[in-house]
Amino acid sequence: MVRIHRATSIIVAAVLANWAGRSQAADPPPFAPSRELVILRHATLLDGLHDEPRSDMDIVVQGERIKQVVRDADLDAGTLRAARAIDLRGRFVIPGMIDAHVHLATPPNRRQAEAILRRDIYGGVTAVRDMADDLRAVGDLARASLVGEIAAPDIYYAALMAGPAFFTDERTSQTSAGGKPGYVPWMQAVTDRTDTALAVAQARGTYATAIKLYGDMTPDVAARITKEAHRQQMKVWAHATLYPAKPSEVVAAGVDTVSHACLLVREPMTRVLSWAEPRTPVDMTGFRGGSNAALARLFAEMKQRGTILDATIWAYSADTAGSTTMPPLPPGSCDDTIGGAITGQAYRAGVLIDAGTDNLADYRDPWPDLLHEFAAMSKAAGMPNTAILRAATLVAARAAGQEADMGSVEAGKLANLVVLTRNPLLELDNLKTVLMTMKRGRMLERTAFIPLTKEDITDR
Repeated sequence: MVRIHRATSIIVAAVLANWAGRSQAADPPPFAPSRELVILRHATLLDGLHDEPRSDMDIVVQGERIKQVVRDADLDAGTLRAARAIDLRGRFVIPGMIDAHVHLATPPNRRQAEAILRRDIYGGVTAVRDMADDLRAVGDLARASLVGEIAAPDIYYAALMAGPAFFTDERTSQTSAGGKPGYVPWMQAVTDRTDTALAVAQARGTYATAIKLYGDMTPDVAARITKEAHRQQMKVWAHATLYPAKPSEVVAAGVDTVSHACLLVREPMTRVLSWAEPRTPVDMTGFRGGSNAALARLFAEMKQRGTILDATIWAYSADTAGSTTMPPLPPGSCDDTIGGAITGQAYRAGVLIDAGTDNLADYRDPWPDLLHEFAAMSKAAGMPNTAILRAATLVAARAAGQEADMGSVEAGKLANLVVLTRNPLLELDNLKTVLMTMKRGRMLERTAFIPLTKEDITDR
């Protein structure tokens, strides 16, 4: 059984997954977070708002939320008397991290999903953005995480819309089992004749917080869906090229994020092929230096609009043969080196960049997939550690539409925190010094982490 630590007397209403493979909780109690005051005292705080750490800081938590963030010298004596204090002298506290691009159910595999989510939460990832899967499975995972039945980050997810030609992809059959691909509320085929208001309402009825635009989509259709989704208070997350809509047309449609730096190589083309046409190779020479003129114009527009780049550099590395990024570019074309150069150009242009993975690390890796993307952002894109951490906190929270509740350590936000023994701004590997993750006020000690097994990842 996965164990949630109770040493601070914060009530954890959870009966966690049976890792023999059935993943069912026995008579879970109703979720009822404690209203007890807890103070994390004397921490060195990297709050996600300031570039420099602040020493001797106190974080006052009540229930799910942060009540106060204050210098220890300024802490009210009455608050201290009323609270349970945890001394974090010599420790570092950062906001809970967010993986902005995961796939938890293509096809559904409950054991694998829970294992990956378990690895995430015990490694400091307190929320993920699921980029369209079988939402029947994802919705149940999201509920189980929220009420404390499983040890997992919060899950925010998208329903998918694409043109009819996309639904020949075999993955759409896997994620629509029992229904017809393109005709289920979480994966809809759309054209210029679609009742857009109805389609978005059906997607919203799945409890998705966003629409994902995938492929076989014209600029006009993308713009219509985006406008209606925003009217119904949903985010729009799009692939950077929608075949035939090119990146600048996707951005002009008003989407909130565009995914995959490598898909931006289509921007200089006069005409982008349709989804059904064979992919033509792209000359990568103009992208290697990180100073492509067409992308410079695109990035200026993205900066002006506040469009976020979900770069997923690691998804194109040599060890990611199983990446779900589609449609694939021809072998030997865009890779993590070129994707990194593109991402570095975007960063220098002032584009907001989130941190997402779109891939799974080996089961023997005890740390979240997100750390692989961090390494790529550092090495291939040349991003500084402060920007990388911000990509996984403030920017990722905005990408998920959750910036009011997470992404920084501030009064009023959810108590999503990570306690480290070393400063991650000095070295990203210091993110592997997790002592404890707090999600919605509930504490999970790293020592309670149960490593993944091969069966967790491969068993169906």
